[in-house]
Amino acid sequence: MKLYKPGFFVLGFFISLLVTAQETQPVQFTFSAVRNTAGQAIVSIKAKIADSAQLYSAKKKLPDEAFVSSVVFDTASKVLLKDSLTEFGKVQTATDAATAGIEVRYFSDSAEWQQALNIPGKDSAIIKGSIVWLARQGDNFLNGEQNFSVKVAAVNRAEDSSTTDESIWSIFWICLGTGLLAVLTPCVFPLVPVTVSFFLKRSKSRAEGLRNAVVYSLSIILIYTIPTLILTLIFGDKVLYNISTSAISNLLFFVIFLIFAISFFGAFDIALPNSWANKADEKAGKGGMTGIFFMALTLVIVSFSCTGPIVGTLLGQTSTKGVSLAPVLGMLGFGLGLALPFSLFAFFPSMLQALPKSGVWLNTVKVTFGFIELALAMKFLSNVDLAYHWRLLDREIFLIIWIVIFTLLGMYLLGKLKFSHDSDLPYISVPRLFFAIASFCFALYLFPGLWGAPLKGIGGWLPHTNTQDFNLHEIKYQLEDLKRSGIQSGTATGMNEAQPPKKYVDILEAPLGLTAYFDLDEGLAAAKVLKKPVMLDFTGHSCANCRKMEAEVWDDPEVMRRIREDFVLISLYVDESTELPDNEQYTNKKGDKITTVGEKNLDDEISMFGFNAQPLYMFLDSNGNPLSDNKYGYNSNIPKFIAHLETVKNEYFKRSGKA
Repeated sequence: MKLYKPGFFVLGFFISLLVTAQETQPVQFTFSAVRNTAGQAIVSIKAKIADSAQLYSAKKKLPDEAFVSSVVFDTASKVLLKDSLTEFGKVQTATDAATAGIEVRYFSDSAEWQQALNIPGKDSAIIKGSIVWLARQGDNFLNGEQNFSVKVAAVNRAEDSSTTDESIWSIFWICLGTGLLAVLTPCVFPLVPVTVSFFLKRSKSRAEGLRNAVVYSLSIILIYTIPTLILTLIFGDKVLYNISTSAISNLLFFVIFLIFAISFFGAFDIALPNSWANKADEKAGKGGMTGIFFMALTLVIVSFSCTGPIVGTLLGQTSTKGVSLAPVLGMLGFGLGLALPFSLFAFFPSMLQALPKSGVWLNTVKVTFGFIELALAMKFLSNVDLAYHWRLLDREIFLIIWIVIFTLLGMYLLGKLKFSHDSDLPYISVPRLFFAIASFCFALYLFPGLWGAPLKGIGGWLPHTNTQDFNLHEIKYQLEDLKRSGIQSGTATGMNEAQPPKKYVDILEAPLGLTAYFDLDEGLAAAKVLKKPVMLDFTGHSCANCRKMEAEVWDDPEVMRRIREDFVLISLYVDESTELPDNEQYTNKKGDKITTVGEKNLDDEISMFGFNAQPLYMFLDSNGNPLSDNKYGYNSNIPKFIAHLETVKNEYFKRSGKA
């Protein structure tokens, strides 16, 4: 190869460019990111070259070689590069007068460049860069620059899917257990032996009786499941979620549960219109499969006063999971639990003899449900109170109400309280005694919460700790801040280097004495100044699992230290009712008008991560790019959360070149 003087040929090169400035580009590029069979992340750049054109190689043989293309990665992506750029295609060489006798390497049909990356299989990343290309077509030299941005996906999301599957199946089993418990209500329990005996005695054979009992049970399951499924299919997978988080529906649930509680205490009876039950009963008398279905419908209608509040509670809780299948599977579990005894006793009729006789204990169960309904009514009212910042049910007020309710329940079970429809209680049975002890113990367990004890066992059901006026538990963290910073301030160390939180700090507050931003843009701006990764916390005032995560995981000293020192926390409440300023309101891609802070935060969660469940913890670099694709939700495993914090922190430092 001949030596050459770069300045001479570069001058000639630019003269050629001036002559051919209006020529069309002879090369088309496509960019992609893939993983090979071993899980290695690779960025691929493919070039399709026009006829009679030549695309110069991107591999230099000499440091000052002029006739080459080049692939350039941005600063964040450079730290992820592994080994050198690999070139594929049929390389040709030439030496002629146009290149002043310099030997050049080029492609005339197609070419591909691949760059291996150091990205763990469980993680993903956005890779950005550009290709600066040089080509020749005839006697003309052409060049250009094309930017690219590609996403390297994780090898698989088995962990995420397994977590979701685990959550959905836990909903199913909880609802199944609740359905079995509903059998013990005074509206359902007396009907079990009567219904089973009817099928066995009226059928022509035992096989027919068993078949009818199974059809009866399946009908109950369908009656609870099909309406939920239809609602989801017609109105979309967000309909039950929107209902369960709506202030109007929560207030409605509060009123309904309060009315049911008063009814269970014996003030009056609640039932669906008698005409409904009469019509269903008429259909049931016709026999056949249709008759059996309407027998099941009759059971559902007449038992509504006992099962209605239970179904409402389950639908409210499962709908907030953000998974369209959750409410359907929940109702499937509840229906199965309610229907199972009818088939079970039909297959084993001798077990009917072991059932306790209907009597006073059924009324005790009903009154006990009344106390529980009253406690749940307070929870629904608390959801609205938190979203609209009424401060009617601050944490200590809520706890006082629950302490009184469960103390009175214990007194009732011991016979110290008596309602108008209660019979005389000559003695206390052993089961009543143990249930009374449990109720008193629960009330005593709640008592330390009046001074800020986290109450981790039920933290998800209680109002946020920041609504409590006097909280010894959070004072501990404030004192630690004072000691760490050496100033009389409860603000986290280092915040004086960036603008402190301003938006919504008058209505929102982070738990455990943490400093948090409540606006995404404001938090990202602080992260750039502080040079820290972002911990994005999608949460909600009525999110039970968010409160449980804070009480069970965030409160751990090692977790707290990392959140406080290593991350900029941005907490986005998806049910915050505060209206956005007029200039910040907008219409999203689906055509929905976004007018409140909560609507904007939920829209961000769905558009950015395709998720609408809370809690959701996503970690970003200061440019807003995800540091991991792991959609981390509720998980009480503290070591696992610490490991995830360390993983995303290390990923941040890799991208910023500080690893």
